[in-house]
Amino acid sequence: MSTFQDYVDSFDNESGYLNWAAFGPLSPSVREEVFADADLLASGRPSSLALVGERIGQAQELVAELLGADAADVTLQSSSTHGLMHALFGLTGGVIASTAEFPSVSLTVERASTASQCAVTPRWITPGDGRVTPDAVTDALDDDVVALAVSHVDFRTGFRTDLAALREAIGPDRLLIVDAVQSFGVIDADYSAADVVVGHGYKWLRAGRGSAFGWFSPRARERIAPVLSGITGTTSPGLFVDELPAPAPSARAFTVSQPDTLAAGRLAIGVRDVRDAGVAAIEARLVENVDTVIEIADRHGIEVSSPRERHQRAGIVSLAPAEPGRLAAALANAGIVVTARGAAVRIAPHAGTDAASLELLDDTLRAFGNETFISA
Repeated sequence: MSTFQDYVDSFDNESGYLNWAAFGPLSPSVREEVFADADLLASGRPSSLALVGERIGQAQELVAELLGADAADVTLQSSSTHGLMHALFGLTGGVIASTAEFPSVSLTVERASTASQCAVTPRWITPGDGRVTPDAVTDALDDDVVALAVSHVDFRTGFRTDLAALREAIGPDRLLIVDAVQSFGVIDADYSAADVVVGHGYKWLRAGRGSAFGWFSPRARERIAPVLSGITGTTSPGLFVDELPAPAPSARAFTVSQPDTLAAGRLAIGVRDVRDAGVAAIEARLVENVDTVIEIADRHGIEVSSPRERHQRAGIVSLAPAEPGRLAAALANAGIVVTARGAAVRIAPHAGTDAASLELLDDTLRAFGNETFISA
């Protein structure tokens, strides 16, 4: 895959899939490579195992390239939550986080506090509309705060935080810990304002579960104790017995065990395809598709609770219909896959979403305005 059009053409899922913020169906290239890697692992030959093992370094290098970072500072994780646990369990002091955050952030902050006997102290904020803005963060700052943990893109509203503005708000001496699951690979962002960035390939990268990563800057490594450092995170270059080596002085300290090489391969291919297509081009097409979803909702009188400004959003459009259950049922009956939670219906197109999917959404909402169906 070498061009943006090749990337768009690789979206071979059925029309009507508008749920990329929840799960990204595996891409053809990921499926092809993982089958090839699985065949190599099936041989059991050391040379084959070593060949598949090279996926670990490939994934680190590709993720680092998109982050504008050093590959040695990138670790592979089984989930983004595991990356956040490495970051948050190793802190001492106050950590600002929104009560509206995805549980990977909020629950991990709380668990870190419990495990540390309150050495980690949550500083909960409840900003309007769940949007973590510099003003909301500034109001919670004091001398005890050591970090801000935040999702780059809010999973409910689709609001995209301004990382540079958040860095300016917290100052240079506090850590900015970012969950980039809903932005990495589809938003052409500058992550240099952050100290820790975690992501996962099972949504927008189309790489499946287990394909997560965590980037720990040199400054973060100075301030975060590697309390969860496991057998792969020590100063020992290989297997050790009859000794307990110290954590490694590198980002490797924030690992527990050897990565799943199949997952590493999926991540490497997913990120490679995004790199080759160009993140800026992907974002430009995603912007157009989100614009279309908002226009369709407006045309049919359904309230949009997501930001309308392009710089404040990513790929999520949150609808707030008067009858969310009825709308969700109508979409499902039409073969449109979305996420419905409470009073909101979340629609998430991708750069490769076809015109037929958006036309189906338009037609379904048009019929929805005239139908009498009431969901149970």
